[in-house]
Amino acid sequence: MKDITISEDIIYIGADDKTIDLFESQYEVPNGMSYNSYLIKDEKNLVMDTIDRRKTDEWVHNLEVGLNGQNVDYLVVSHMEPDHAYNIGLLAEKFPNMKIIGNDKTFTMMNQFFDIPNLDERKIVVKEGDKLKIGKHTLQFIMAPMVHWPEVMVTYEETEKILFSADGFGKFGALDAEEDWACEARRYYFNICGKYGAQVQSLLKKASTLDIKMICPLHGPILKDNLEYYIGKYDIWSKYEPEDEGIFIAYASIHGNTESAAKELEEMLKKKGAKKVAITDLSRDDMHEAVEDAFRYDRMILMASSYNMGIFTPMEQFLNHLISKNYQNRKVGIVENGTWAPSSGRCIKEALGKMKNIEVYEPMVTIKSRLNDESRKSLEELADTVLK
Repeated sequence: MKDITISEDIIYIGADDKTIDLFESQYEVPNGMSYNSYLIKDEKNLVMDTIDRRKTDEWVHNLEVGLNGQNVDYLVVSHMEPDHAYNIGLLAEKFPNMKIIGNDKTFTMMNQFFDIPNLDERKIVVKEGDKLKIGKHTLQFIMAPMVHWPEVMVTYEETEKILFSADGFGKFGALDAEEDWACEARRYYFNICGKYGAQVQSLLKKASTLDIKMICPLHGPILKDNLEYYIGKYDIWSKYEPEDEGIFIAYASIHGNTESAAKELEEMLKKKGAKKVAITDLSRDDMHEAVEDAFRYDRMILMASSYNMGIFTPMEQFLNHLISKNYQNRKVGIVENGTWAPSSGRCIKEALGKMKNIEVYEPMVTIKSRLNDESRKSLEELADTVLK
């Protein structure tokens, strides 16, 4: 774990998890995951969230070192998802006089996860704008429902001007991973919070009224410099606006002929001057990175084999992911392949019809088994149309 310095009074007590393979049992995390938790030391000691069960022992050790024999007076629960809330029961038992701070929805969920003795006497229910003074530090609680659970709230520490942002501004990867923030933060955002752009916009508007000097998320690095950059990314992402000019080709090929057509289209676009072309094999590449790229670029081309009078399964899964993440505001081209009754194009169109503000390039390209002179000409025309 790299040294994490926040301030003299605010201590990082989280942990890196470098042995996890799938976050939330579905997202590949080749560089691990961080579970962030914070201790604020003052006249009263306050903990900002616990962490996942996978790192309980390390978290307890970090907490004890930070406390140096003192007690915990308050626990703030930003989010009840178990990767942040697993150790609430342990902490409540360890410090029986500790008060637990959350909103109404927090405690409804807490009773589903834990049996905490005398919880009604120990809980402090907060609502929008409520404040807690623990000495020289004052915390203001800001509700952030559906970013990305209904009980989520963030906390602004007024003295040091720190926003404890829950899952907002998080990213995949351990804290000591040497990697670009935007790439894994983007994949994290669209797969974890992508459906809730309107709610993220609401939170950003609230945050714009605060003087924020530092952002402390529950996953990923503490953000201290150039906060306009990170907030700007979240503004673009949550508005469902393209981040970059480019063409994303996503293909699902059974025996390789659709794959060959996809790679030929990629070369066509590059030769015709496309600024950026990204391509992914939906059967083999990371599906959630494909979701990220679909949101990142302003244009997309979907290419799929027909299968059982429908569409080849990886493309069907990809489209379902886009629907569930509220994909919108894009231009999309379609290339279908089929030997006797091509059906994938119809299925893609039906799926796109469930999304908002999608413009489909016409006409759709149909390949019969493999590219020939006629379908190659159609593919060339599609390339020209996409580049106009």
